[in-house]
Amino acid sequence: MIAKLTGILDDSGPDWAVIDVGGVGYLVFASARTLAQLGNRGDRAVVHTELQVSESDMRLIGFASAGERAWFRLLTVVQGVGSKVALAILSALTVDELQRACATGDAATVARANGVGPKLATRIVNELKDKAGGLAGLGSGAGFAPDSAVVVPGSISGDAISALQNLGFKPAIAATAVAGAIADLGDAAPLGEVVRVALKRATA
Repeated sequence: MIAKLTGILDDSGPDWAVIDVGGVGYLVFASARTLAQLGNRGDRAVVHTELQVSESDMRLIGFASAGERAWFRLLTVVQGVGSKVALAILSALTVDELQRACATGDAATVARANGVGPKLATRIVNELKDKAGGLAGLGSGAGFAPDSAVVVPGSISGDAISALQNLGFKPAIAATAVAGAIADLGDAAPLGEVVRVALKRATA
């Protein structure tokens, strides 16, 4: 699982960028906000990533922060929200704006995104309202702790969530289990131990 890329911005387009990492160019799809933060060609670029695999496609999605990636994972759990719609929402709204919109049931704000009608916007805020409080403060942070006030810096939480997702758990369930595991073990816990405890929580 590719969780993060650090390299040089080789090229970019309306919804993609190529990050050169040691001579290998990774094609990364991203929101307009993330692309704007990558800078100019030749600049050093760091992106958190999510690998999406389907029957007909495999693509790497890039994010300026793990907080944005966390919201992408939540958005794509909602029926009718694929990667393109999720990136459109993250292009139109900051993570903080999205968090507030879901927490307050403000469907009109979510509907500002291209391709998101009133019905889909309402479904998004209704399904994510209960999780929005736990994601407060993730505008620029790197943690992912839904249903918890714990926001863990670094990439351990993201890697642990990815590990549980690879085992078949839904993103929201994986994130909640990992947040609880880190709360039990502490911020310095090794990845293997976090995954072990999170797995117990997810299957409890």
